[in-house]
Amino acid sequence: MRDLFLVFSWQEIRRNPGRQLVAVVAVMLGVALAFAVHLVNASALDEFAQAARTVDGRPDLEWRAVRGTFADAGFARIAATPGVAAAVPVLEAGVSLRAAPDGTARRIAVQLIGTDALGIARTAPQLLPRNLPGADRLDLFAPDAVFLNAAALQALGLAGQDRAGARLQLQAGQKEYPLRLAGTVAAGGAPLAVMDIAAAQVLPGMAGRLSRIELKLAPGTDAAALSASLRALPDTGGANLAAPADNASRVGDLSRAYRVNLAVLALIALFTGAYLVFSMTSLSVAKRAPQFALLGVLGVTPRGRRMLVLAEAGLLGMVGSGLGLLLGASLAALALRLLGGDLGGGYFSGGTPRLRLDLAAALVYGVLGVGAALVGAWWPARAADRLPPAHTLKGLGARGVTATHPGLALLMLLAGGLLALAPPVAGVPLAAYGSVALVLVGGIAALPWLVGLLLDRLQPLAGRQVLALLGIERARRLSGTAAVAVGGVVAALALAVALTVMVASFRGSVSQWLDTVLPADLMMRLAPAASSPDAPAFDAAFVEAATDIDGIARVEPTRLQRLQLDAARPAVLLIARNLGDSRQAARALPLRAAPLAAPAGRIAVYVSEAVEQLYGVHPGDTFTALDRAFPQAPPGRFWVAGVWRDYARQFGAVAIDRAAYRQLSDDGLSNELALWLAPGADPGMVRPALQALARDRAGVADPDIASSTELRATALRIFDRSFAVTYWLQAVAVGIGLAGVAASFGAQVLARRKEFGLLAHLGLTRRQVLTVVAVEGAAWTAIGAVAGVALGLAVAAVLVFVVNPQSFHWTMDLLVPGGRLALLGLAVVAAGTLAARFAGGAAASRDAVLAVKEDW
Repeated sequence: MRDLFLVFSWQEIRRNPGRQLVAVVAVMLGVALAFAVHLVNASALDEFAQAARTVDGRPDLEWRAVRGTFADAGFARIAATPGVAAAVPVLEAGVSLRAAPDGTARRIAVQLIGTDALGIARTAPQLLPRNLPGADRLDLFAPDAVFLNAAALQALGLAGQDRAGARLQLQAGQKEYPLRLAGTVAAGGAPLAVMDIAAAQVLPGMAGRLSRIELKLAPGTDAAALSASLRALPDTGGANLAAPADNASRVGDLSRAYRVNLAVLALIALFTGAYLVFSMTSLSVAKRAPQFALLGVLGVTPRGRRMLVLAEAGLLGMVGSGLGLLLGASLAALALRLLGGDLGGGYFSGGTPRLRLDLAAALVYGVLGVGAALVGAWWPARAADRLPPAHTLKGLGARGVTATHPGLALLMLLAGGLLALAPPVAGVPLAAYGSVALVLVGGIAALPWLVGLLLDRLQPLAGRQVLALLGIERARRLSGTAAVAVGGVVAALALAVALTVMVASFRGSVSQWLDTVLPADLMMRLAPAASSPDAPAFDAAFVEAATDIDGIARVEPTRLQRLQLDAARPAVLLIARNLGDSRQAARALPLRAAPLAAPAGRIAVYVSEAVEQLYGVHPGDTFTALDRAFPQAPPGRFWVAGVWRDYARQFGAVAIDRAAYRQLSDDGLSNELALWLAPGADPGMVRPALQALARDRAGVADPDIASSTELRATALRIFDRSFAVTYWLQAVAVGIGLAGVAASFGAQVLARRKEFGLLAHLGLTRRQVLTVVAVEGAAWTAIGAVAGVALGLAVAAVLVFVVNPQSFHWTMDLLVPGGRLALLGLAVVAAGTLAARFAGGAAASRDAVLAVKEDW
């Protein structure tokens, strides 16, 4: 009996390789996408965690500045406190480096860490400077010595060279400092430079300042009691004492929603593959009904017939999963090289992570692929074991798929709508994902009813057109079979439409946001845009000099600072710019709603949507967390006047009027300048003047000057890069769906040879028979396209209004690209019609005429 099963299965695979290939490819692509996304995410997160551990170290406690830096006046008292075994001062600053002192080399943004070269070994040994061969051991403390990690050496073009004594230029603020390369550090991640803290404190605005103090406690010390003693010390204002936050875990938690979203979208492709397995297997069982009946007559039990179908599906699933794992690993390696570890998401900055293969994950995704194939084949297998052998052998027992009652489908659609209203779980929109699944499954389950309903409406339109009437009438009477045939393309088209609408909505919202945040003609920075906003750049004299340049009508400075308001949350960005009253703020910021006027004695602040969600503050609330950044201000001074959309910073930003900020901090520096040109001014003449000013006043030969048009184009290019994965998913989904349509019609027309032979006996020509098939295919795929677009719009609404805000704390407007969706639907209809037409070519041959005699 086992040999009979093998022969039976082999003959089916040999005679219909195309149908089997579609099932294998569907499973393969679903597994490949899901596994590739997992590998990229896991590799990036692991690389980031290792880099974060090397930089953050593992102190027991740390003093960390709330805003920028704090005075080091209390360092000696902290280090001398009983119970403190070691106190390591750390100063961090965003600077830029270049390798050539003549200014011709490209500058790179680096994170500069000034620290005690000996003490850092206690808390962060990967930051311990290591001298190059032949270098002086005392370079650890030399004021002009710098130590770079591998990423910085690579970016500067110094990797693999005889690097000892290489000359460098460090720019901080409006000054440049000559340095020499003295050694390296083992820390990984983004470009990093380490130097003695005394040298780092020479930088502008850094004299006598620290970013944090890392503390190692003596064995047996009570951390709580020591913390109370340390907080009572004088001269420690502007800093918070807490156990150090695990930066890797914090960023990992914040990027979890992004990674889960990609994984869910990839698994939807696997769901599409499972449905195509269902479609192919259903058609295969219908076509092979006499063969299954013969097996029943020969003694094979219903359970045996069911297991035979499942075994075939399982074999296809194993082949598809194996190929999918290989393809997924290759895609992951390619994605890491082209897109980096963040897949464009912006969470994991730095170099390209190494691909880390995970055998356990490979096993899980392999099992998912096989499981998807078995799930897809379950109902067809049940149909195979229920065939009445005797009646089927006589041609009386095989029936098409019957239309189900729409009540269950409508119930699933309703449940999906209700789930979309549920809140997220641990920052992940699990209920929304369930809503998407129920909407898809419910929509596909309603296909037989929908196909029958629409074909009933189309049937009268055929009128006296006999060929059209034949095609529509047969499709109408076999609506269940039609639903199976087009179900795969409905699922694939729904996914493609949903992703198209989501990406178009997000891109449109980002475009509108850029129009608001980039109102000026030119934007200027002295340091690269990727450098830390904590590095001061322009002073008031520079701003006044820029205003006096011919062709410049107005200059608006902006101050950026990071605020560590909560050790358990990432730092938010403080943006101090000219906001004025509420009406001016509404023009300067992309506010979600009209701003509120701040009460007398309060300072209006405008929080981004991420801050609103992470800190739970809304318009009209007092933002007490900001009190820690400005301890000199009276408590409860800051009042939330509005919420604005910010697509540039995932961790949140707070905007405040620059005049209010200067009163609070006495800080007149700025990081970037927005410049409006006078009417008729030539930007080509203004740029050299700004460059000359930067060279004369700041000693910087190549400041970053870009037009708003250039910045806008760059931002949209980054956006497109960020969503490259979704474009892959759309292409794969549509490709799988169209392949399923072709295979479905191919299988159906081959199973209808007798029907076509009878039409030929009745006088229809081969061309007319093919016209009937094409009309039938057009009717089915047109309904599938309508259903797919409708389901896709429903899924897109969940993605735009539920998944995106719950995952990333961003809102956006729904934008439906009607022309693009129409072209997508028409392409599916055309492909389905052509697939039916070409598949019918074989069925309408002379063999079809002879097939009529098989029952005579």
